[in-house]
Amino acid sequence: MKELFPKEHVVGFVGSLILTIAALSVITFDMSKGIAMIILSVTALAQAVVQLVLFMHIGETEDKKTLYTSVIYAVVVGLVTVFGSLLTMIWGY
Repeated sequence: MKELFPKEHVVGFVGSLILTIAALSVITFDMSKGIAMIILSVTALAQAVVQLVLFMHIGETEDKKTLYTSVIYAVVVGLVTVFGSLLTMIWGY
């Protein structure tokens, strides 16, 4: 019975809830913009790691190089999209 209980999923779910509550504390306690951005950035990165490792099982494949390369590529495409949109829409280039 012990091997049927999804311990990693429960730990991931509780961790995700804690990180979400930490991110929501920024709004509740009306923090300064600098501190708020630091807290939100740290909790967002931690949330992404929790999702990738515990729920998407990113480290359990044999071909880890291709998997990590795909994740890095997705992050680069996301950053180019966000900053390209900012460059075009806000900064006027």
